[in-house]
Amino acid sequence: MVHINFQDRQDRKSVPESLVAKLTEVIEMALEYENLEDYECEVDLTLVDDAEIHQLNLEHRRIDKVTDVLSFPQYDAIKDMEDLPDPMYLGDIVISVERALAQANDYKHSFEREMCFLTAHSMLHLFGYDHETDEDQKQMRALEESILEELGITREV
Repeated sequence: MVHINFQDRQDRKSVPESLVAKLTEVIEMALEYENLEDYECEVDLTLVDDAEIHQLNLEHRRIDKVTDVLSFPQYDAIKDMEDLPDPMYLGDIVISVERALAQANDYKHSFEREMCFLTAHSMLHLFGYDHETDEDQKQMRALEESILEELGITREV
């Protein structure tokens, strides 16, 4: 079971409850892929604008630019841990709605699909996955796409 602390701190685009429900499904499916669906888990999911994510990126990563999503995992690599706490706070996901809108347009798919992709991507970071090497990036991309496909979230959504 997962508890999501949801905050919408941006005013660029209205985010309907149906999208929040879809993002919840993505988080739940990611937990299933990691065999964590039977744990009490908590995730903070915050939607922001470009200015706020730029500031967070600068403060936490010392990178002076806008990004689409930031992940703040509670643990280094849940995927490698033998003993997991229950309940388990996984960490924070922060998504720039402005970036998601622009990327949906660039990639020619829906805003919903982009938001779901960014959520799946960030959940994998909370588990300890990364994309520093080509092999790691391929593994992460395959997991992201599997999670989305399982929920019927395709590029045509």
